[in-house]
Amino acid sequence: MRFLRLLKIASVASRFGLDEMVLEHEPSGRLVRLANALQFWRDLSTPRAVRLRLALEALGPIFVKFGQVLSTRRDLMPADIADELARLQDRVPPFDSQLALAEIEKAYGRPASEVFAEFDPVPVASASIAQVHFARLKTEDGGHEVAVKILRPNMLSVIEHDLALMDNFAMLLEKLWADGKRLKPREVVAEFAKYLRDELDLMREAANASQLRRNFADSTLLIVPEVHWDWCTSTVMVMERMVGTPISQIDKLRADGINLSKLSEAGVEIFFTQVFRDGFFHADMHPGNIFVHADGRYIALDFGIVGTLTDSDKNYLAQNFLAFFRRDYKRVAEAHIESGWAPKETRVDEFEAAIRAVCEPIFDRPLKDISFGKILLRLFQTSRRFNVEIQPQLVMLQKTLLNIEGLGRQLDPELDLWKTAKPFLERWMSEQVGWRGLVKTFQREAPYLARTIPQLPRLIHQSLAQPTKTDLQPQLDRLIAAQQQQNRWLAIIALLLAVLISVLYS
Repeated sequence: MRFLRLLKIASVASRFGLDEMVLEHEPSGRLVRLANALQFWRDLSTPRAVRLRLALEALGPIFVKFGQVLSTRRDLMPADIADELARLQDRVPPFDSQLALAEIEKAYGRPASEVFAEFDPVPVASASIAQVHFARLKTEDGGHEVAVKILRPNMLSVIEHDLALMDNFAMLLEKLWADGKRLKPREVVAEFAKYLRDELDLMREAANASQLRRNFADSTLLIVPEVHWDWCTSTVMVMERMVGTPISQIDKLRADGINLSKLSEAGVEIFFTQVFRDGFFHADMHPGNIFVHADGRYIALDFGIVGTLTDSDKNYLAQNFLAFFRRDYKRVAEAHIESGWAPKETRVDEFEAAIRAVCEPIFDRPLKDISFGKILLRLFQTSRRFNVEIQPQLVMLQKTLLNIEGLGRQLDPELDLWKTAKPFLERWMSEQVGWRGLVKTFQREAPYLARTIPQLPRLIHQSLAQPTKTDLQPQLDRLIAAQQQQNRWLAIIALLLAVLISVLYS
């Protein structure tokens, strides 16, 4: 089976001239051009980026998904290829309804008719990993209307074969292509494999949906469907059925009286809330996964891909965003160096000037006149010049930003992203580093403080009672750490008291 798949891939690659794309700059390029002359039946007049997109579409859904991931790696891909791959969509025909029913019976140990009061065998949506059917649960109150997501049969074996072949091709690229080592194709494939395997476990997706729903409980901006855990397995996921208008249907949204300008602003706030408040964000926000409720709220669907950020990541990003919005390019440069993303020996003034050249032209312009894709490309070029490390944990954030750009252009081309986002970020920073942030930190760390401080006398006694060098060093390390922790908290308490006094007497 793998050999036949390899033959198909080789055939498609030859038909679309992918061999020429890889080897055209190599010493053996003359041989490739000679081979092209002999293969007179193939037309290579189409631009290389278009041929690559068509080849990935011909190879099937897994390669389409890989192309989608590549489109977000503008630090690695040439601009023309990244732009073209961004056009890839998961247009996948549904699998047979009998297979869907068989998967349900396999998951529950009983047929769909015994699980659901009603089950529509005709799928309402189909993608490369799974497809969705509408159904109604058997419950005493008449049954909840639900959406049932079913994993495509035998996906794991297909994916593992394709991933193995991708890794082999990537290894060849590293050896045969001049840019192979710099572009690190095997690392890209490994990154893609990680996200793809995560999508194959629908219990993980259900957990993502549940977390996002909890984060936006009682939200006036976003609706996340409820997960029905009693009916969820690794291959079948059951959630609340959502009713709304696809966000791509702009004319219908207008006819329904939806204020597109407010909708676009709400989308920006939802994004920044997920990133900076929660550090947990929906990372697959293409139009097919977003609906709009009749009351104007967003409806999020498909939670197979999410991004996460640490407190350090959030703080770094917030500082950079705010510095960008204030046009404080020196602070942007300093933040990169302080975080260790840029080498310590980097000259701040030179880095500042390079960042200014990228960002200054885009201010005071509506979204319709800004291309985040081009901005990201220029930022990555600047990053390479100054040896800035690309942070893998931010790849999903970059992908989401590009999706936000596309949605914003559809809803309100006049949207001023900077003015919309700046107040939110300023409020968030105030809550994190102002006195509110101090109180929150104290509340979060109070249990640890309560446990640690009473232990100090015992640690000191143990250290004095064991004076030998071999035994003393671990105790001293613990004592020093505890003392540092105590000093830190004493400083926090003193600062907190100072803040409270200033508030009371101001």
